[in-house]
Amino acid sequence: MDGLMMDTPLSLIHIFDRATRLFADKEVVTATPTGRERVSYAEWGERTRRLGGVLDDLGIREGGRVATFSWNTARHLELYFAPPCSGRVSHTLNLRLFPEQLNYIVNHAEDEVIFLDHSVAGLIWPLMDGFETVRHVVLMDDGAPAPDHDAVRVEVHDYEDLLGAASAIDWTRVEENRAGSMMYTSGTTGNPKGVVYSHRSMVLHTFGAMMADTLGINERDVILPVVPMFHANAWGLAHAGVATGATLIMPGADLSATALADLIESEGVTVAAGVPTIWMGVLPELDGRDVSALRAIPCGGSAVPRSLSEGYRAMTGLPLQQAWGMTETSPLAIACNIKSTLDHLDDDAKADIRTSVGLIAPGVDFRIADQETDEEQPWDGASRGELQVRGPWVASTYYNDERSAESFTADGWLRTGDVATVDAEGYIRLVDRTKDLIKSGGEWISSVELENEIMAHPDVVEAAVIGIASTKWGERAMACVVAAEGADLSADDILTWLDGRVVKWWMPDRVEFIDEVPKTSVGKFSKKTLRERFADLTVD
Repeated sequence: MDGLMMDTPLSLIHIFDRATRLFADKEVVTATPTGRERVSYAEWGERTRRLGGVLDDLGIREGGRVATFSWNTARHLELYFAPPCSGRVSHTLNLRLFPEQLNYIVNHAEDEVIFLDHSVAGLIWPLMDGFETVRHVVLMDDGAPAPDHDAVRVEVHDYEDLLGAASAIDWTRVEENRAGSMMYTSGTTGNPKGVVYSHRSMVLHTFGAMMADTLGINERDVILPVVPMFHANAWGLAHAGVATGATLIMPGADLSATALADLIESEGVTVAAGVPTIWMGVLPELDGRDVSALRAIPCGGSAVPRSLSEGYRAMTGLPLQQAWGMTETSPLAIACNIKSTLDHLDDDAKADIRTSVGLIAPGVDFRIADQETDEEQPWDGASRGELQVRGPWVASTYYNDERSAESFTADGWLRTGDVATVDAEGYIRLVDRTKDLIKSGGEWISSVELENEIMAHPDVVEAAVIGIASTKWGERAMACVVAAEGADLSADDILTWLDGRVVKWWMPDRVEFIDEVPKTSVGKFSKKTLRERFADLTVD
């Protein structure tokens, strides 16, 4: 027997229409070098419909890819919606990728037009002639000088000029399984891989971000997405903010700790989301400020040190809320909230729970699987395996990429590459990446757990642990440590600190003090860079 419900597509058009009709007076605020620009949802909606007309005027075909190279701004939010709502595909380009990767991505995706901010044009302008399918470039004035129009073969336009000459269009029905957006992974090995989101997956993921047991995004929120819009859908906050009519605070190009702290305080931000390296810098800037409006500080991208989370709890009354996801999972798949049945626990026990990534989101399934047999491991908090996930907003394959076979199991689960445990309550704890585990004498050392223990030291700012060659054990752990300014730390100090906190055979054989842990394009620790730097080291 079939159900008797209406066949109404889950598309971003519904989210757009709801925001512009119900919350016309709510605002999207963009921080610029000259001040803050404010646009109502009604104004933003009119501009977005006109942008749909611009795409028609430029001759962008149905299903054509519309690339963006931009900071978090109201204009970028227009580009999140106009392409998919008019039957095209929005494709965000990561500002921090290497030129070779950008060239590969643009050509692999077959982008037809690139919208880019003046301030970042210099990063991509020299590559323009190598883009095989790009016919138009549209420049967005964010206060920086415009690049030389004569230096490229493509047609160059001004965003506001095009918008002023275009007519607003009415959206037509878009089927829910049509592609609406695409992004490429920021993997550190090989070319990035393309993930293509359907309208259905993006709408369902938006509902997932609105659930009280995940991020609970709602109309009363004032959201500061520090996480870039070019990375993993801004963790769903751009779509969820529009869907609920929340106020959105776009930080633009200035992601300095002071600028972010100013926005949190002056705009009454309730939800601020970013990676741990961002929040490390912001924490001291919040001292003495009124941040009482904050209700949640989602944090992900890499493991959240307990010391950092508890530092926020001491400063603001709110610990960091750890969450987990990937480009392939849209990305929100796990969020850490304390169950009501665990409210009786003391603060120390709750802090331990918050070092996990949390509970699987409704709508997503997971298993902890043996890395060789894919056999599911027990929920005992100790058995380790690869975290594998599946669900309606999880990718089923990569776009036109032969590497898909190695990334998905025969029975349809995504291999995340994260090694994890799960306890009896269902809390998932990441212990490492499969490629970052250190195998010493046939046993595994978790680099993430070692890093968290080292970063708990009051005089340590950052720490990354990698494996180095050992003549006796195959591999041993090496700690790369960034000491706090003015601190007088030695290798012995680090080892003494770890004594009793980790098992003896996990103790690093070498401690190297460095100025900064290198980062990937999305702010994660780049252990690949450190492994290359210390590739010639060998210990007994």
